[in-house]
Amino acid sequence: MATTLTRPIQPTGVERQLAENELIVSKTDLQGRITYANRTFQRISGFREDELLGAPHNLVRHPDMPRSVFKLLWDTIQSGKEIFAYVVNVSKNGDHYWVLAHVTPSFDEGGRILGFHSNRRKPTPRALEKIKALYATLREEERRHSSAPRAAEAGVAKLQQILAESTLTYDQFVFTL
Repeated sequence: MATTLTRPIQPTGVERQLAENELIVSKTDLQGRITYANRTFQRISGFREDELLGAPHNLVRHPDMPRSVFKLLWDTIQSGKEIFAYVVNVSKNGDHYWVLAHVTPSFDEGGRILGFHSNRRKPTPRALEKIKALYATLREEERRHSSAPRAAEAGVAKLQQILAESTLTYDQFVFTL
């Protein structure tokens, strides 16, 4: 049975770390409900499999994660493309963990998207240093807007501006870290 939280998880400020050789793997349906969660995901998130299956994947969304990055992620995978993104998640007890996520759509024989598959690994400290600074800038831009959709759009526009100034595409930026 999926977990339904009555209130948001309060972050503790304690960071959990993946080992170099660990992979978090999950699958979701088209609405983002978890259909598969490997043992590494269960361990680091602190949720049991029965709590994860059927739950929305945003169950582990950390409040410091920019809305704009998730908008970019969802827009990309719903268009049938893959994406790599740095993500900070929150565990059931409020601890957090950073990952480099590779998210791809899963297709049926007819080429229709059935759901999504994500592999996540430990990011490098160098990459996190740059990502944390970028995400602080995006969150600052998002806070200037009262509605969540407008905040996400403004954050994406800010990200696009930053990328244009660096003459990199989003994928090039992620792979340079």
